This record gives sequence, structure tokens and C-alpha cells, in this order.
Amino acid sequence: MNKTKVSIIGGSGFLSAELMRNLLVRDDVEILRVSSKDHIGQNIGQVHRTFYGLSDLVLEDIPPVECVKGADIVFLAMPHIITAKVAMELFETDVRIIDLSGDFRLKNLDDYTKVYAPEHPCPERLGTFVYGMPELYADEIRDAKYVANPGCFATCIAASLLPLAKSGQLSNSTVRLVALTGSSGSGVHPQAGNHHTVRSNNIKAYKVFNHQHTPEILQTLGAAGGENVSLDFVPVSAPLTRGMMSIAQVDAPEGVSEDELRAQYEAYFSDFPLISVLPKGMTPEVVSVKNTLRIEIGLDIKTDEVSGKRTLCAIAALDNLIKGGAGQAIQNFNLMTGHENAYQLQQPGMWP
Repeated sequence: MNKTKVSIIGGSGFLSAELMRNLLVRDDVEILRVSSKDHIGQNIGQVHRTFYGLSDLVLEDIPPVECVKGADIVFLAMPHIITAKVAMELFETDVRIIDLSGDFRLKNLDDYTKVYAPEHPCPERLGTFVYGMPELYADEIRDAKYVANPGCFATCIAASLLPLAKSGQLSNSTVRLVALTGSSGSGVHPQAGNHHTVRSNNIKAYKVFNHQHTPEILQTLGAAGGENVSLDFVPVSAPLTRGMMSIAQVDAPEGVSEDELRAQYEAYFSDFPLISVLPKGMTPEVVSVKNTLRIEIGLDIKTDEVSGKRTLCAIAALDNLIKGGAGQAIQNFNLMTGHENAYQLQQPGMWP
């Protein structure tokens, strides 16, 4: 069997652990090298304990060009700014890139400097990466040399609204949104905001109306067909390790019943078996998608008794490290290597 050869740069984080959890067990993949600035010389099973005894791979501090030598595809799993600088060293090579940071998701430099950093290391590269959301760009991802993996909030929220955007039913709307996320979304390095003592029995809003994924969400909905969409986004820190849920409310499309809208969603996601549009009476739950690549979407329409105004509530739940991160990168990897997006990714989760 011809194996796709891959390297990973930034091997000590949670997303890298998810990448390796998928890639190590595949017969059609060979991981050549895993580089890191932390835990140098240690076996990956010493750093990510679930791999203990399963692999001889060690974390190496080597130059990016050396790390990708002989590789077909490299996964970049580092913070923004650092990732862009590493990518700049790889653009002259033949290796295909899947970037899990936020450095190349946005097309507009002003959007990037507003939410990520005052400057971009290579602004001329913005817009040259295919946005790695298979539900919107599957055909482009297959042939892409460079793919920018979406953010976790952006994936969850956009998925719940893509069918509306595609049909034009979201245009000129304001989406009122609350979304909750687990602590792993803040990365492997401890911070005051996700310390167990203040996180485990606490819920708090943060970055109200100012989250860095906001322009990414609007860019994605616009690309799908949603024109002049506004987003009132309140992110919430939840006492979870894994998991994410978004709750979006928007004026319901005129002349469309709840059953018709649900059928519209089912048709849109018919080629994506990892996305479940739930029947009436069921709502998404984090526990049912945790540790999987699945998304659950629930839809409800309310008619106000006083004003007669109809409001749609679209709820989505996913695992922020998998569909919101490394698992979606594996979907993109599948498409780039000639497979369907869900290839070897349909394992159910654990209940409860």
C-alpha cells in the first residue's frame, strides 16, 4: 500500500494529540516526524499518555524544512504568528500544508489585525489558503496545496446557519448568539482563566461582542450566500474539558414551516454523514458528540403570541478538539488524499 507521509510541527498540544490519535492507527499513513519546542527528546507517549507504548516517535526540535523532508502533507499546530513564520519557510517546498492556527483563515488584513495581532508576517498570503470547511468547500479542498482549518466556534456556529445562508434566508439578518466552550479550547498551557479552581464550578461570559472568531464566522456565512449578516456573539466559558454548544436566534424565514426548514437542513447536509439534523423534540447535547467528529443540529421555531413574530432557534453541539479542530483537519486530509471526508471517522462516541 502506498502510504501518505506526514509530518506534524507543534507536537505538544491537544490538537496534535488528536491528530496523532487518528493518524497512528491508519494503514495508509506514515508519520515521519513530530517537531516541538517543548518536551524535546521525549517519546510522544510520555507527553500524550494515551500513546504510551504505541509508537517510537519522539518530539524533535528541528528546522521546519528538515521536519517536512519527504513528507506529502504537514500539519501546523502552533499558535498564530508563530505558525505564519513557520509556513513562510515551507512555501518554497512541495509539501502541502494544513494549518490549524488562525493565521490564514481570514482574507482581509484589517480583520486579522483587529482580532489576532497588529501585523501579519506575510499578509500577501491571506486569501491563498482554501478555508477547510468540507461542508462548504469540499471540491476546492481536494486540490488545494494550502488549507486553513476553521476555528472551533466558527465551525459550530457556521454549521448551524449554513443552509439558511445558502438559500439567502439569512441575508440582512442579525443573529443573536450565545455559545459555550470547554477549557481545552484555551490550549495546553495553563492560564488564570481556565485554571481548574475557577473553571470547574463556574460559568462566565468573556470577550462579549468581541471574540476573534467573529469575522471568520461572518466571512464563512457570506461565502455561503448570506449577505449583510450581523452577529451579536456572546461566548461563555463552561465547566467542561471538551465540548461546545452554540445557540443562535434569528428571525425565522417567512413562509417556511419548521418541518420544511428541517428538510432543507437535511438536504444541505445529505453528503455529510457526520452531521445529524435532529427531529422535533430532540435537542443537541455535548455528551452525545464528545470524542467524535459529529455535529448535532436542532431547530425550533416560536411564534410570539403578542406580536406574531416568528423566531428560529438553531442549536449545534460538537467536540471542540475534534470537529472544532484536529478531526476537521483529518477530514481535510482525507479529501486531499482522494478519500471522502468521513473516511475512517464515523466511530460513535461513548455514552454517557
